[in-house]
Amino acid sequence: MSILYFEDIEEGDEITPIDLFLSKDNVRQYAKTANMYVARFTDDEAARAEGLPGMIAPGVQSMGLLARMISDWNPGAMIRRIGTTFRSPVMPDRNVHLRGAVTQKLDADHTAECDIWLENDDGERWVVGTATVSLPTKA
Repeated sequence: MSILYFEDIEEGDEITPIDLFLSKDNVRQYAKTANMYVARFTDDEAARAEGLPGMIAPGVQSMGLLARMISDWNPGAMIRRIGTTFRSPVMPDRNVHLRGAVTQKLDADHTAECDIWLENDDGERWVVGTATVSLPTKA
């Protein structure tokens, strides 16, 4: 991907989407690497014993995937802030779709506000949020 400058983007621009299969093995590996190797992230039966529908992805993994989407869209961007709301557990062994759009450009500091979300194949948004991104300028 090439660097997008502040002058190159417009409100309403789509952030390049990412579609991926989030496997249980991927979630387990993330949980182990992040020192979060607990039942809800590693074992279906143990997660069900906690009242969950099965093992789930850690919230920070979902946030990391959304950050990756922004970085892949524009490697020159610096993420200043990401805030998310988890509407539903992110279930592994499913396709997930990372989406986003530029909602506002701020000339004063060359930043963009973006809506970002993670959805399933049915278009249900499991994670929604916003991000503030600093962009390089041509000037």
